[in-house]
Amino acid sequence: MGIRGHGSGRHLRRVIGPACMAYAFWAVMLGTTLATPLYPIYQRHLGFGSLVTTVVFAVYAAGVMFALLFGRSSDALGRRRVMLAGVAVSMLAAVVYLVAEDVPVLLAARVLSGLSAGVVTATGTVTLVELVRPERRGAAALLAAAVNMFGLGSGPLLAGLLAEYAPHPLALPFVVDLVVLALALVAVLAAPETVRGRRLVWPRAQRPAVPAEVRPVFVPAAIAAFSAFAVFGLVTAVAPGILVNVLHRPDRALAGAVVFAMFGASTVGQVVFAKVPERIALPAGCAVLIAGLAAIAGALLAESLPLLVTGTVVAGLGQSLGFRAGLAAITAGTQAAQRAQTVSSFFLTAYAGISLPVILVGVAAQVLGLRGAAVAFTAAVAVLALAALVALVRLERRGTSAGSTEPGRSRTPHHVGR
Repeated sequence: MGIRGHGSGRHLRRVIGPACMAYAFWAVMLGTTLATPLYPIYQRHLGFGSLVTTVVFAVYAAGVMFALLFGRSSDALGRRRVMLAGVAVSMLAAVVYLVAEDVPVLLAARVLSGLSAGVVTATGTVTLVELVRPERRGAAALLAAAVNMFGLGSGPLLAGLLAEYAPHPLALPFVVDLVVLALALVAVLAAPETVRGRRLVWPRAQRPAVPAEVRPVFVPAAIAAFSAFAVFGLVTAVAPGILVNVLHRPDRALAGAVVFAMFGASTVGQVVFAKVPERIALPAGCAVLIAGLAAIAGALLAESLPLLVTGTVVAGLGQSLGFRAGLAAITAGTQAAQRAQTVSSFFLTAYAGISLPVILVGVAAQVLGLRGAAVAFTAAVAVLALAALVALVRLERRGTSAGSTEPGRSRTPHHVGR
């Protein structure tokens, strides 16, 4: 009986567990972007403009960043407890959306969405890696990244379709979300726990830190991540408004599809470019991101929907290249004892890109209009991405001249830091 039970447990761990956790991860990330195609409706319903829209969107990142400071809490509390908490907070966010009749309540819903995303992003990724055999952990990390991006893209697509073709556009998407999340609770309960010796402790914030030896590669990689997530923030926050006010396309399903195209491209890129060495992928990601920004700016000036879709897809591919490679390079170049803090710092920088620049777009739109502000934004982010590209090329040249390692390994920071 003992042997049979042990074998059943291992089967659950290897088959059912990853599938259940991947579903829960996807469900929470779907809920975080569900409101994207609904912003024009909220603007009319609650009577606010582009600036408030960008603020409503950006406070989400504040919730994410706050939750990331407690990213190691699942080490003590256990993965399932923290995942259950993340799903529960996401359900609470959906309920708050359902009763939102003014801007402060809408802001509260966005903060709760951000908290759920921050909790699940860290814990879900670690759990998926721990639920598989050691030799499959690379594939599990790739799965986690793909699930993350696919979930972010699924939310706008689902809400856009429901808002365009079904009744009650500000209610039905969140009712469906609650059903999806209820199933996610069951999925988490069905998955095995991977942490032994769990204990109930009060979560403590973890101070972000970057070791000196990894800073030469951290800085350009973090700038590239900041730039890529700033583009994600722009498209997610103001694409529906751009479609309505600039391209004169009020279709809500179309708004959801445009955002989905960006995240879908990132999901595909995570898989297709998985084996591209970091030393190539990082600068290539910056270059592709710049091309995507140029296409988005051209679409705004020419009022071209095909060019806008092309730009968002290219930007998504650039993000998938640069973000994956940057995270891998930073992880490889950091000692194990400092890895969690360094990775948290990287994610915090990336999510700062979602919030601060988007608010600036909202402010600039009051003077330049939405189109002018968005074009200026793409130019500024392109300059940032270009700076990261130049820094990465210089770093590679210095690492090569110093006898850097073979492709795909990231020991360059150690050489440069000496």
